[in-house]
Amino acid sequence: MGGSDQWGNIVSGADLARRYGQPELFGVTTPLITTKSGAKMGKTASGAIWLKEEFLSAYDYWQFWRNTEDDDVVKFLKLFTEMPLNEINELAKLSGQEINQAKIILANATTSICRGESSAKSAESAARKAFEQGILSDDLPHFDVNKVELEAGIPAFKLFHMSGLATSNGEAQAYSR
Repeated sequence: MGGSDQWGNIVSGADLARRYGQPELFGVTTPLITTKSGAKMGKTASGAIWLKEEFLSAYDYWQFWRNTEDDDVVKFLKLFTEMPLNEINELAKLSGQEINQAKIILANATTSICRGESSAKSAESAARKAFEQGILSDDLPHFDVNKVELEAGIPAFKLFHMSGLATSNGEAQAYSR
């Protein structure tokens, strides 16, 4: 089973199993999940969403869904949550600034499913504190920089590496080009 872009791999795998005398296999593909703009969602796509917390914190996972494009909110509520369709249809009527409430509902629902309800509540609380009250929460991802180093000046690529946004200085420099 895989996305429609994996059809060739699925057929090759079934053929290989047949050659080794395995029982008959079947492949199933589904359309790729894309955004309204046509961008592919997946692990190779820019800004991939990871299910494992070791790859993406619960806060960043929540923020991914909170920052969904307005035009994708209803589609993603239908695909990635267990909300009743009548509730989603009510949210579909929102527009302008009101759509942000639907985005928060999407972020909470998806984070609750993947990371647990307490992680969703914690992420929402941290976001509200940071963006509405200007308070930095302990739940926000952060890293410490020595004041002397900072005052001396640190190139941005080194900060990206230090913060974990890049795995090496070289990777960080490549992104800055």
